[in-house]
Amino acid sequence: MAGTAGPLPAGEGADPGAGAGASAGADPGAGAGGGAGAVAEAVARAHRRDWAAVLASTVRLTRDLDLAEECAQDAYARALRTWPRTGVPDRPAAWLTTVAGNRARDLLRRESAWRRAMPLLVVDDTLPGPEETATADEAAPIGDDRLRLVFTCCHPALSPQAQVALTLRLVCGLSTAEVAHAFLVQETTMAARITRAKKKIAAASIPYRVPSSEELPQRIDAVCEVVHLLFTTGHAPPVGDRLVRADLVDCAIRLARMLHGLLPATPEVDGLLALLLLVDARRDARVSASGELVLLAEQDRTRWDGDRIAEGVALLTRALGAGPPSRYAVQAAIAAVHAEAPSWESTDWGEIVALYGVLRRLWPSPVVELNRAVAVGLRDGPRAGLEALAPLLDDPALATYGYLSAARADFLRRLGMWPQAVTAYEEALTLTDNTVERDFLVRRLDEVRGRLAGG
Repeated sequence: MAGTAGPLPAGEGADPGAGAGASAGADPGAGAGGGAGAVAEAVARAHRRDWAAVLASTVRLTRDLDLAEECAQDAYARALRTWPRTGVPDRPAAWLTTVAGNRARDLLRRESAWRRAMPLLVVDDTLPGPEETATADEAAPIGDDRLRLVFTCCHPALSPQAQVALTLRLVCGLSTAEVAHAFLVQETTMAARITRAKKKIAAASIPYRVPSSEELPQRIDAVCEVVHLLFTTGHAPPVGDRLVRADLVDCAIRLARMLHGLLPATPEVDGLLALLLLVDARRDARVSASGELVLLAEQDRTRWDGDRIAEGVALLTRALGAGPPSRYAVQAAIAAVHAEAPSWESTDWGEIVALYGVLRRLWPSPVVELNRAVAVGLRDGPRAGLEALAPLLDDPALATYGYLSAARADFLRRLGMWPQAVTAYEEALTLTDNTVERDFLVRRLDEVRGRLAGG
């Protein structure tokens, strides 16, 4: 909406603490004397941190996503039964990976004849086979395994929706019901979608591997796009009664952190993580105590997360120093201008407009043009903003994009053009399904109608 002027109206991020790639350390307090609650928390922590690693290692062994999921789930269930007696192991991830692998080998031996007739994942010839893996689990390249899983889920042969759904289910470890909730569809619908995607991976012989050096830049961009889309869906949910879906935002940040740890010195990943951290640093200030939307201009900046801002700026500095900037680095630079401004009034709108000029060359998009137009209006005044928005009114890509109508309504309100502002706010309401955003627009519409009635 006009007045929010972030990198994109629906494109900002979160930090769950330890990334998905971090291994859970020893937890002696959750051992045999720690009680069932402490053990359950240790297992939950290991699931958050190590699910992707455990599943990825098991997929390499089974070459079957469904079987690997079953074995990984069995390992976590066994942890709940075993750890209360034996204590939480010093290396929970290694324990879980070993148990899942043993379960997989047992099932593979029992079903070997039947499974030879099934379409399986194509695994690199350089990877150990089932018999070799039986003696090599501890030495397996866990980082490479997680990357294989991520790149398989985000393979371009799959639709963008399937990529996000598989990533949520397999890499983030969300249940099918949770993934369905994220997409606002029935659980049975999502289960069928995930099943189709898994079958396509096997039937199309999509390889379970890290792309070659020649393929890597394009494939990294596709993975970053999935993470960014996941984050955007959580940061600005198109429907529902929450302004932020923290579960999706946090999952996106875990993925970005995992990629950052597994692909060090990759400018695209540095820029992506910087963007998510810098934007999500404002999370607590975006909603009032009563649950109402708070525009950037009105936010209490003391509630912004200074640690995330500092980390994001450091990542951005590294990304920009590594060569030509990625679109994520430029978006992060825009977010950094906001993050480092001590007040709304001191925001350097000239720099923001210039950065949008760079971004529109790297990533031509009607939404980028909309954001640039808003920034022009905040730099040069509402009339200039309306002029910048005018060419976008006939763009079919923005025909159902409520932020365009909301931005125009705000500039009209600032100019005191009450009849036109009423019409624009009414149009924005017809295109907005998020309850918190609708409530904000209704309040603005009532305000403008009051001014119109008062002459």
